Amino acid sequence: MSNRKKYDEVFMEVFEIEADQLNEKLEYQSIEAWDSVGHMSLMAALEDEFDIMLEMDDIVDFGSYLTGVETLKKYGVEL
Repeated sequence: MSNRKKYDEVFMEVFEIEADQLNEKLEYQSIEAWDSVGHMSLMAALEDEFDIMLEMDDIVDFGSYLTGVETLKKYGVEL
């Protein structure tokens, strides 16, 4: 499975959304599930999936689907 597919799967699983709800415009608090608790669940799931440890600044700045793509690149994960 590609890293992009894994990334998408994490979003869909954590936020309990379907693929058609997942798009590049998805942002923090744009859906009910992406609240502060959902955000931390997403961060933990991404760390587990990609075997990385996100720094606090990156967790705070991770405000959208697209920002996440750029953030993971910093950790050597190409999407």
